[in-house]
Amino acid sequence: MLYIVATPIGNLDDITLRAIKTLEEVDFIFAEDTRVTKKLLNHLGIEKIVYRYDEHTKMHQVSNIANMLENGNKIALVTDAGTPCISDPGFEVVDEALKRGIKVIPIPGPSAMTAAASVAGISTRRFCFEGFLPKKKGRQTLLKSLAEEERAIVIFESPHRIEKTLRDIETFIGVREVVIVREITKIYEEILRGTTTELIEKLSKNPIKGEIVLLIKGNEK
Repeated sequence: MLYIVATPIGNLDDITLRAIKTLEEVDFIFAEDTRVTKKLLNHLGIEKIVYRYDEHTKMHQVSNIANMLENGNKIALVTDAGTPCISDPGFEVVDEALKRGIKVIPIPGPSAMTAAASVAGISTRRFCFEGFLPKKKGRQTLLKSLAEEERAIVIFESPHRIEKTLRDIETFIGVREVVIVREITKIYEEILRGTTTELIEKLSKNPIKGEIVLLIKGNEK
């Protein structure tokens, strides 16, 4: 049985009771970064063998995990933070497990995307999630395709690219109301709201750090 386990995105107290129970009961854990996951396990007082599963190891780990599952092992898949398979490694192993008739069980919990959307202050009754934007190839094409999008748009971004992304949004989508949610659930959690123009000016004077979720208000025709 394969468990897709959501883990805290910052505050370790956000771990669910079901996630703790699952991590205690499985035979093995596969993690995006074993060091990060071991810190969480140590915090929870759980001793478990943790193997690496990320973009660099997934090509050979997918079959390994599937074979272990077929041999009757219970395995948990986790990422560094949040819910696996959401702009994080995991899809391939879930797909392979399902093809082999292995049951896959979600253990829901923290997600930066939904947490940020809940406090954005713009309508997210309908929204589209784009994950991380392409750094170069396809970036301009994607942004242009989102110009007429009426739903709110949610993306992930890094602090050293956020100002450029806001400028690209103005260039290819237009001046929009946006919300920056950074370091959500952590000590320096901060929410910045305003137009792209206002936030570009603000960030040029006061750069920000930390992981960022950026929400863009949809096109109001």
